[in-house]
Amino acid sequence: MARRFDHVADVEAFVAVAEQGSFTAGAVSLASTASVLSRAVGRLEARLGQQLLHRTTRRLSLTDTGRLYLEQVRAAFTLLDDAERDAQGDAEALTGCVRISVPTSFGHYRLPVLLQPFTAQYPQVRIEVNITNRNVDLAAEGFDLVIRLGPLPDSGLVARKLEDAPLCLVAAPAYLQQMGVPRTLADLPQHRCLPFVMPRTGRLAPWVFRAQGEDVEWLPEAAVTVSDDVLGVVSLAEQGMGICQSYDFIVHSRIADGRLVEVLPQLRGRSRPFSVLYAPHRRQSAAARALIAQLTGQGQGGALQGVAVVGA
Repeated sequence: MARRFDHVADVEAFVAVAEQGSFTAGAVSLASTASVLSRAVGRLEARLGQQLLHRTTRRLSLTDTGRLYLEQVRAAFTLLDDAERDAQGDAEALTGCVRISVPTSFGHYRLPVLLQPFTAQYPQVRIEVNITNRNVDLAAEGFDLVIRLGPLPDSGLVARKLEDAPLCLVAAPAYLQQMGVPRTLADLPQHRCLPFVMPRTGRLAPWVFRAQGEDVEWLPEAAVTVSDDVLGVVSLAEQGMGICQSYDFIVHSRIADGRLVEVLPQLRGRSRPFSVLYAPHRRQSAAARALIAQLTGQGQGGALQGVAVVGA
């Protein structure tokens, strides 16, 4: 029987060139030469009857066919890697790179405790963490998974809830001594409020409460506004500049050591969800799947709370 995949070396050459951006860099990664890789890619294109790369004297780029072929052969190589690892029975030898994008609040206060046991268990996996409040394009920017806050649009992504994060109002003791302690929601307009500007809309984020069993949204009149990094409102409140709404997981230690004081605790009861999202049509690497399991409570170390699968 004729060999069906005697061109695998040519495919590996194409992947190296595409990922490294040039024949020279691809050759270095494979300990080969640019001319050898050029001939390999030429053979592959002849076999497929399709052009995979645009070649000019200044730059190299993928054709539409090349981009699709690259994604599919990466998935095929991932399957081979997984098959070898399963056959060897050596899960501890997990390798590769996982790229994850997270908002600042989660990135600073929740992700580290979840990543630590993962990196201890899989020391050969490289994690690239992007901390931003911008909604990155998972596929176009090459992320394996993203963590997002709030209601999720119908994007076709798989979404798994990580937690519902409770909210509270806080202020510094010095501010409350100077301005007085608000006793009801009706008192808040007389206070300096520190709202956050939502990145997607450019509008102030409303404060959310539960009053007498009813969900309430209240739009603060801004003394000072903060954009891009939601942690900024907490830093300003800590300096006595006003009242802010934040997550319990950000302010609980500041409340415990007296830097902040919770106000209007009777209006507690609202929360916002954090979810991990990933693309169902892309074959996840074993390392990415292991990290998703860790974040959602299926790996060692567990998640932050119970997991639910939600539509994205």
